[in-house]
Amino acid sequence: MVSFGKKINHLFREAQDIILQELPQPLDRVAITLIISLMVLTCLLFVGGGKTNPKVIDFSWQDKNIGAEDTAFILNFNRPMNHTTVEKNLTIEPSLPGKISWAGRRMAYTILESAPYGNQYTVKLSGAKERFYGVDQGEVMQPFQGSFKSRDRAFVYIGFEGEEKGRLVLINLSKEQLPILLTPKNLEVIDFKFFPEGKKILFSAVEKYDEVPSLLEQKIYTVTTGINSESLEEESKSSETVVKIEKILDNVDYQNLKFDLSPDGKVIIIQRINRQDVSDGGPWVLELGKEPRPLTNKEGKIQKGGDFLITPDSKSLAILQGEGTSIVPINPETDAGDLIFLPKFGRVLSFSPDASLATMVKYNQDGTRALYIVTNQGDEEEVLQTPAFGDIISAEFNQAKTILYCLLTELGNDRSEYQEKSYIAAIDIKRKFLRPLIILPNQREVNLDLSPDGLVLLFDQIVTISNPEEEEENRKINRLWMLPLDSKIPEDDSPWKLQPEELGLNGFNPQWTP
Repeated sequence: MVSFGKKINHLFREAQDIILQELPQPLDRVAITLIISLMVLTCLLFVGGGKTNPKVIDFSWQDKNIGAEDTAFILNFNRPMNHTTVEKNLTIEPSLPGKISWAGRRMAYTILESAPYGNQYTVKLSGAKERFYGVDQGEVMQPFQGSFKSRDRAFVYIGFEGEEKGRLVLINLSKEQLPILLTPKNLEVIDFKFFPEGKKILFSAVEKYDEVPSLLEQKIYTVTTGINSESLEEESKSSETVVKIEKILDNVDYQNLKFDLSPDGKVIIIQRINRQDVSDGGPWVLELGKEPRPLTNKEGKIQKGGDFLITPDSKSLAILQGEGTSIVPINPETDAGDLIFLPKFGRVLSFSPDASLATMVKYNQDGTRALYIVTNQGDEEEVLQTPAFGDIISAEFNQAKTILYCLLTELGNDRSEYQEKSYIAAIDIKRKFLRPLIILPNQREVNLDLSPDGLVLLFDQIVTISNPEEEEENRKINRLWMLPLDSKIPEDDSPWKLQPEELGLNGFNPQWTP
């Protein structure tokens, strides 16, 4: 390259001498000299490529807090790169197995499983070469190092006693903080749902008075959590936003019952009953910033129904109507579509993370329940049937859609006394094989939640506390437990040996932050 540059310089001087001899006019000489100078400079830049080595000019996850929905990052280079040398030298610590794809100078790294929460990650790349007339002739890139972190491993529950009773309590396991009370003493929380990313919570609550609070007096509120900011810069300021409460729906004219929040956080569906006319009841639509309205069809007729669940696209509602389940649009004017009625199923339990699968329950005439997996193409497959009078309370897919974590009930051995026992089980979907994990005797009201990264189950359990030194009766409290899923599900029929851990917290309805 150096000899070539000298040759260019020599030719430039020769051309300059010719110009001085052949062109008598000074203006002509200046113009031609400038043109030749620009041509020489262009040749030098083209051949030499400038003095900048190949490098990464953009990393899409730099200083970001990622969640389970984040599945790939992009590295953008300033030059075409030798793919083999990049893929060989790229490292991520801690390890995040994935696959690589290319589009010009952009490299996409798609992780195979969700990044475990509560970790700081470092991406390094050095020793890779640009693509220049062969593998060994390209320039070596400037070393690159980037960093990102996964969201905090945190959860929220409803307190059971003392100062926490009836209040939302936040536990951030990633920072080992003390419990944070998110709601005030005067509100008794009934239920709650997370907004996307977990920075805010939607909850229903009743005001506490001397008498026992009535479930029919619920109002709907939101509260900020101060966690899971999108970037490290926002995270440093997040403490300013904790415990900011806003009332978004009162109960003056209508009683508020069950509610659900759309996955995109823009739509709330609430079951409401007119205080003056109990026959006037049904689901209402509340879009943030707008007035609530009854759920209607294309003709404006009010939709009636029972239990419901918003679909993953946030545009439709799966609702119990008659002896089956209907899928109806939330906004029939803009999201027009044919009404889907599934007469076979009496309940929709959940959807897979990518919305391709749903779990539905069929109630059989012999008292059994059947759990089905239904695809978004309408195909259905039975994966479980309970014993007579058993029940399927909940079912949740893991990220890979290979396992269903279920809360199930069945009658005890003493059929003379109707007593249900609950248990947590994992269903190997491919093999349709059920593995009981934890038995929860003498209780039905259990809440189960799988962490977004699929590594931990969180649940509550009633525990009886006795004190032989006191004459008081045994006391029952709700304790929170964690079940780490730190090993792969066995491929054969052998038991999946997992060990639950008691958290030392009293509460119920624990839910992981997204």
